[in-house]
Amino acid sequence: MTVKFYKYQGTGNDFVMIDNRPDHRFTKKHTALVKQLCDRKFGIGADGLILLNDKKGYDFEMIYFNSDGNESTMCGNGGRCLIKFAHDLGAIDKKCLFLAIDGPHEGALLNEGVISLKMKDVDDLEHYKDNDVILNTGSPHYVRFANNVGGMDIVEEAKGVRYSERFTKEGINVNFAERISANEIFVRTYERGVEDETLSCGTGVVASSLAFAAKDGNKVDKVRVKTPGGNLEVRFNAVGKGYENVYLIGPAEKVFEGTIEVSSVDL
Repeated sequence: MTVKFYKYQGTGNDFVMIDNRPDHRFTKKHTALVKQLCDRKFGIGADGLILLNDKKGYDFEMIYFNSDGNESTMCGNGGRCLIKFAHDLGAIDKKCLFLAIDGPHEGALLNEGVISLKMKDVDDLEHYKDNDVILNTGSPHYVRFANNVGGMDIVEEAKGVRYSERFTKEGINVNFAERISANEIFVRTYERGVEDETLSCGTGVVASSLAFAAKDGNKVDKVRVKTPGGNLEVRFNAVGKGYENVYLIGPAEKVFEGTIEVSSVDL
C-alpha cells in the first residue's frame, strides 16, 4: 500500500507529516509502522511522526508520536511544523486553533516562514537538587544550568537523570542550558522516546527559558534561545509562581515529500 508523506523541520527537529483527514486510517495503535517510518536507516527518518486530523470545533487536531512509535506529549517544534503543513495544504490561512494532547493551541504564520505557537500555561516550577528545575510545558522537562554546554557529553549525563529512580518509568526530557546574556541562552536537549540528543526541542526551549527567567528573578519576559539546530524565541508573562501567555516563535519549513510502500497489514 502506498502512503503519501511530507517531511518538515523546525530548527533541525524533523518530522514525518501525514494528512490523515481523508480516512483517519492511521491510528494510535500503529506503533510498529510509525517506528519503521521514523527509522533513519530503513524508513524515511525523523525525530517523530505527526498526524493532521479533522476535529470538530477546531481547524485540526495534532497527534504526535515519538520515533519509538509511541504517542507522546506535546511537541513545540512539531506543533509549529504542523501549522506550516496545514497552511501549505490550504487547510488554514494565517491563523489557526488546533487541539493537541495537552489541550487547545493557537498558531499564526508571521513573516518569512516564522511560526508563532501559543503553549500551555505553566503553573509551577519545582526546584530540585543542585538547583535544577522540573516543569511541564506540555511535556515534562528537567533543566540543568551549566557552563560549556557545547562541549558536554549531554547524552551520558542526561541518561543519569532520565533513568534515575524517580523518572525511569514515565521518562523525562533533559535540558542543559547556559546563560549567554541577560536575555539569551544556549540549550541542548536529550529527548525521551528518541533516547538521544535532538538538534532542538520546542517544549525544552520553553522550559529552559522559563527556568532561566525564574532563576533571574523574572526580570525578562522574552528569551532568545540558541540550539544546535537554530534560533528560537520564547515570550511569556510571569504570574505568581507560574507563567501564562507563553509563545514559542521560530522557523518551520518543508524539506521534501514523497510516497513509501508499506504492508497493507500495517494499516
